[in-house]
Amino acid sequence: MSMSYWMLFAGLTLIAMMLIGTLLTRLPLSGAMIYLALGFVLGPAGLGFLLPDPWHNAGMLELSAEAALLISLFAVGLKLEVPLLDRRWVAPLRLAFVSMAITVGLITALAVYGLRLPLGTAVLLGAILAPTDPVLASGVQPESGHAPNPARFNLAGEGALNDGSAFPFVLLGLGLMGWHDLGARAWHWWAVDLLWSTIGGMLIGAMVGAVLGTLVVFLRNRHQEALGLNEFLALGTVAVAYGLAQLCLTSGFLAVFTAGLALRRIQEQPMHLAAATPPASPAPVHHHHASAAMKREVQGFNEQLEKLAELVLVILTGAMLGYITIFSELWWFTAMCLFAVRPLSVFLGMTGSALPSRRCVVMGWFGIRGIGSIYYLMFALNHGLSGALAQQFVALTLVAVAASILIHGITVHPVMNWYAREADPGH
Repeated sequence: MSMSYWMLFAGLTLIAMMLIGTLLTRLPLSGAMIYLALGFVLGPAGLGFLLPDPWHNAGMLELSAEAALLISLFAVGLKLEVPLLDRRWVAPLRLAFVSMAITVGLITALAVYGLRLPLGTAVLLGAILAPTDPVLASGVQPESGHAPNPARFNLAGEGALNDGSAFPFVLLGLGLMGWHDLGARAWHWWAVDLLWSTIGGMLIGAMVGAVLGTLVVFLRNRHQEALGLNEFLALGTVAVAYGLAQLCLTSGFLAVFTAGLALRRIQEQPMHLAAATPPASPAPVHHHHASAAMKREVQGFNEQLEKLAELVLVILTGAMLGYITIFSELWWFTAMCLFAVRPLSVFLGMTGSALPSRRCVVMGWFGIRGIGSIYYLMFALNHGLSGALAQQFVALTLVAVAASILIHGITVHPVMNWYAREADPGH
């Protein structure tokens, strides 16, 4: 299609989604389910208008998925108001790191013994399919506030953290396949790719969010400067946190998430005036108002970007389904990943945590696969994965993501309503 047709189609799609947005909230459907179906119809399996060939367009698709993840991670960080040192972060951290590692291990075992893949290839597949998704988890994300629903908070925190915690395992798989330097006895992987990448990314993000947020509130409070243009602040914080983290060989995903958390906490750590404002100068903005307005406007802009990113990426995912090659192991492997590996990894990862069993059931069910898996798939395709093995990975990943969008999209409201009705002893 020409650019004119593409512009017309894009405009009509955006307006249509705005007009029917309220209707969708009353239907047992998620927006992602509609975007997925629309992409499939427009793709090579349908009308053939949209042709995002995952082999020829892997670079563009990787960048698109990466941008969508960064926007969503920052949005989740801004939404979570639980203090950074609060004990409620223990459960998301265990899910994002312990359950994540268990998930990679279980999928690796399935791939080695069920699909007959070599160990390195199986580890790479496990890392691609392990992370849960912050972009598509809007139905289970908590509302802003200091006392979020525990299950929703745990799932949101996990989805934001494990896109960063999965990356070392992607590099491990590539290293075992000979496409990444792990160092002698894997020292580089342990020291740099795993420990420094994780800890350093969190520290850099927290520093960037705290410094930029404090600076903006100070300028607005003391000097009536840096007013407005909060959209620039949102995009600038994401870019600075990600760029600085990447230059320091740390996780850009974790840096962007913790930057959002730190920027959100500026509201709870207001500036105190060090000196009286001269009478002739304009009255300063009260620190509570300055920080609250900054957070509200940045969060509102970022959430709109997040919805647009979800629309684009899920439509592309639906279109890519027309490129997959069906094979017999595809169905049982996908079912095992969604219905067995995820619940088992959650229960094993949370062993000894004393969380109520029904909360673990909810968290075990909502292992939503999505844009994170698409990103890591494209990353692997751009770093050596090719041929029949690439076709197998594309099919396994896209079917898992599509199945998750459909199954979890249908069940999110019934399951969360059931959980809300039950008296959760830990809530």
